[in-house]
Amino acid sequence: MVQWTRTEKRTFLRQRVEARLASLLMESKEYSEALALLSSLIKEVRRLDDKLLLVDIELLESKLHFSLRNLPKAKAALTAARTAANAIYVPPDQQGTIDLQSGILHAEEKDYKTAYSYFYEAFEGFNALEDPRAVYSLKYMLLCKIMVSQADDVAGILSSTKVGLQYQGPEVDAMKAVAHAHAQRSLRLFETALRDFKAQLEEDPIVHRHLSSLYDTLLEQNLCRLIEPFSRVEIAHIAELIELPVDHVEKKLSQMILDKKFAGTLDQGAGCLIIFDDPKTDAIYPATLETISNIGKVVDSLYVRSAKIMA
Repeated sequence: MVQWTRTEKRTFLRQRVEARLASLLMESKEYSEALALLSSLIKEVRRLDDKLLLVDIELLESKLHFSLRNLPKAKAALTAARTAANAIYVPPDQQGTIDLQSGILHAEEKDYKTAYSYFYEAFEGFNALEDPRAVYSLKYMLLCKIMVSQADDVAGILSSTKVGLQYQGPEVDAMKAVAHAHAQRSLRLFETALRDFKAQLEEDPIVHRHLSSLYDTLLEQNLCRLIEPFSRVEIAHIAELIELPVDHVEKKLSQMILDKKFAGTLDQGAGCLIIFDDPKTDAIYPATLETISNIGKVVDSLYVRSAKIMA
């Protein structure tokens, strides 16, 4: 089709067909080819000043850079899309897409409160249009609530009249299960949710990325709580308490020791974890440093005075 539009010299049609081709390349995960196609297309569309198509292309470029984990370029492309969108009337579905992408990028930067507001705007727009993407906006809204440890708000959002029974389904049930696991601080419930809703959680790259960091946080909190009463404890006993494989627990404990989450060491010969008491800082050292600093200031001022007298 692109070749035919070139032969017939239908420039505007060719640009739209090429933009569609780039989106299909992105869906088939051929990101480099899609970016190569867009880079020349963006220059051409900017020259013609076709703002509506430019918004589409910049949004697509932002999604491509995000898929390639290039966050600064993804943000730059989204800003360019917003700038172009401010100059024209943007259809509600496209405005919703811009808000959705903004939310995804803010969530990636761990700014979940701002991300929630963008996802809410996207949900409002898609809900009014009865767009199927509304359920994904709702899913990401619930994810943001869970990530800021407000899992209790999930039930409140889902019981509202706007959401009601309209969006009940596996996507929402998956987030309910994760919220319940987080509220209970239970790793077993968390793993059950990941297993039962694999398609909705594991196979959604955006949700999966955030849930893996949430799982790590939950695991660390549970381990710290379990080892607190001990000064020496068998790793197998901790694994039994937390209901996880021994090698998995051992690996996580060694990582936590390296990250200085607690002071301790692993005795792999005996299969034990030895926890040290928190070293208490001696107050004499800072006081000594402060005294030396003050003496230095006194000597400097005396030197300045003697220099004046000698002069």
